[in-house]
Amino acid sequence: MTSSIPFASLALDPTLLPGLDALGYTAMTPVQAQALPAILEGRDVIAQAPTGSGKTAAFGLGLLGKINTTSGGSQALILCPTRELAQQVAHDAIDLVRHCHGLRVANVVGGMPYQLQIAKLQNADLVVATPGRLLDLQRSMQIKLDKVQFLVVDEADRMLDLGFSDDLAELNQLTSQRKQTMMFSATFA
Repeated sequence: MTSSIPFASLALDPTLLPGLDALGYTAMTPVQAQALPAILEGRDVIAQAPTGSGKTAAFGLGLLGKINTTSGGSQALILCPTRELAQQVAHDAIDLVRHCHGLRVANVVGGMPYQLQIAKLQNADLVVATPGRLLDLQRSMQIKLDKVQFLVVDEADRMLDLGFSDDLAELNQLTSQRKQTMMFSATFA
């Protein structure tokens, strides 16, 4: 389901528009039409929408245009409850930035080679991660989270259901200097 509002009507970073065209995105879905303006204004956002409604593109597009690739360090962090979701979100972000030069996305999840993930973190602007592996890497000084400006918690309520409350509290503290927080889910209570 899409709205009649075109992406071009928003103040999106123009380098993102070719990626949208290549992916066949022409008009926003309802969650995108409601969330993107608030995200672009820098407001904190909590959004609930069904699976497949475009939540990932909503927070992805909102974040990707805000990242300054010249400042160094990971500026945006997307937390996901499962490896599969984190890999899908990272894949979607890579698709969106395919035409943006210099923007790097890293995926950090358990069950994958540690050294490969450490290498991908070098110069990553956006990190998509599961909480456990991210905290492992942070505790071993492989990633610093003090430059994170934007935090997205995807499937936030599911994170709590799966017992990640302590990890989320720690990551909240480690990124306490951020400018914006977003929480998205299909099933907020």
